Amino acid sequence: MEERPWHKSYAPGVPWSIEYQRLTVSEGLARSARDFPDRTALNYMGAKISYRKLDELVNRFARALSDLGIGKGDKVATIMPNIPQMIVANMAAFRIGAVVVLNNPLYTERELQYQLDDSDARIAVTLTLLVPRIEKIMAETKLEKVVGCQINTHLSFPKKQLFPYVRKAMYRKIEPTDKVLRYEDLIRKYPGDPLEDQGEWEELSTIIYTGGTTGKSKGVMLSHKNISVNVQQFAAWFPDLERGKYSLVGTFPVFHAAGFTACQNFFCWQAWEHCMIPRPEPKAVIEILKRDRPDFLPGVPTIFVGLLAEPEFRRMDLSFIKGFFSGAAPLAADTIRDLKELTGATILEVYGQTETAPVATVTPWGGEIKPGTVGIPVPDTDIRIVDLDTGERELPLGEAGEIVISGPQCMMGYYKKPEETAQALRDGWVYTGDIGFFDEDGYLSVVDRKKDMVIAGGYNIYPVEIDNVLFDHPKILEACAVGVPDPYRGETVKAFIVVKEGESLSEEEVISYCKENLAPYKVPTHIEFVEELPKSVVGKILRRELRDRELKKRQGD
Repeated sequence: MEERPWHKSYAPGVPWSIEYQRLTVSEGLARSARDFPDRTALNYMGAKISYRKLDELVNRFARALSDLGIGKGDKVATIMPNIPQMIVANMAAFRIGAVVVLNNPLYTERELQYQLDDSDARIAVTLTLLVPRIEKIMAETKLEKVVGCQINTHLSFPKKQLFPYVRKAMYRKIEPTDKVLRYEDLIRKYPGDPLEDQGEWEELSTIIYTGGTTGKSKGVMLSHKNISVNVQQFAAWFPDLERGKYSLVGTFPVFHAAGFTACQNFFCWQAWEHCMIPRPEPKAVIEILKRDRPDFLPGVPTIFVGLLAEPEFRRMDLSFIKGFFSGAAPLAADTIRDLKELTGATILEVYGQTETAPVATVTPWGGEIKPGTVGIPVPDTDIRIVDLDTGERELPLGEAGEIVISGPQCMMGYYKKPEETAQALRDGWVYTGDIGFFDEDGYLSVVDRKKDMVIAGGYNIYPVEIDNVLFDHPKILEACAVGVPDPYRGETVKAFIVVKEGESLSEEEVISYCKENLAPYKVPTHIEFVEELPKSVVGKILRRELRDRELKKRQGD
């Protein structure tokens, strides 16, 4: 591999290339259970599950899935926040060679129906609160059964005082039928003794959905190799941090690529303690910090902004924190400064995409922190900056172009979408659609996106999906959603709407309609009614022009 600029600033003690252990992440969990059986794996609002117990639960649920007819290659959809059953179900599916399909529990029936059907999922594991929603759409999918999980099953006692989310979901009961099963019944029914892992290194392990240019989300296919290698690349970044000694707060949801890697696969591999939090609100995070004193706090920028806005957080002794991991959007320089002044801890920016499993670059552990950058590539990962027109000409240092990534963590492709796979994955390089550049020390900066994706509070939002929902409204002729700056979320959504002639529509009506058809974080917060939308000569709505107009208007205010 040719010399790249980041070699000169490589992470202290981390080799450019490493030798990988051919262990799946579920084999990594089993190893952690053997090496550290009494070490806490999951700390769920104060209730602790050891590695021995977690591995036993995984084996029990793996046997249950097998008895339900789920085998190698079958799709298991998991639809939960960060609760123990999410980890158990995912690892159990891996252990029998099945494929995990991650889903956001905040999705509407419409959104879930598409992903469950497209993924060919045969069984869904979800909160009991969501079972009625899944039952409504089962006939429109390939689902055969749904397993309901109580949010308080693994609590040592009811913790209603901590999370409103728990109060809402805790006591919902479901009655078992031929299609609806209870997690608790399955766990009790089967033994937890060791199972041989059926996952094959090169085989498909996971499907994680990400947005598409047509408005339909794409299922990113990751092999067991992809996700295990990415964990090992990330672990190699911290050569001085031993297995079985540290803890982190699970603010990233496991159904998201960042949480899937950091808050499931990485902690299991390293035998660290995961302080679980179903709903990462600032006050709930503060409670965990006070009670558990975790070593690492991952989060999207809005988590840190929210914490810094809490006087209690600023008054706390936070010297126990060794590092912050930030992803999904860049951290502001003043946020980095405030966190550093409060804790003295290292702030690590992480960059990647679902298509790269997702970690591609990280700020060097023990190295220089450069605000506005996302660090340097992890081991065995090559990154080029290419021109935006052809994607073939490599650009010099300091010049912005499309970021393309190659490495053993790069995806297999998009599920059942060969044309979009061919567009994104070319000769082993993932074309990210992000625009960035390298500085003279080899640090990467991400400055823009070719795609029109909006990142609001760390969530990826695809405007075309919002457009399609708005187009379905009987009074709307045309619509176009764009991302606009927001002081708290980083970005938020504004929709420009052309109402059909003779019709009238209010902002409140539009937002109410969107709430019925979109996950909460996708709902536009600003509506502007216009007479017409800007279009190209072939009639394509010019989204970028709308966004540029809005930015200029805001700058002039």
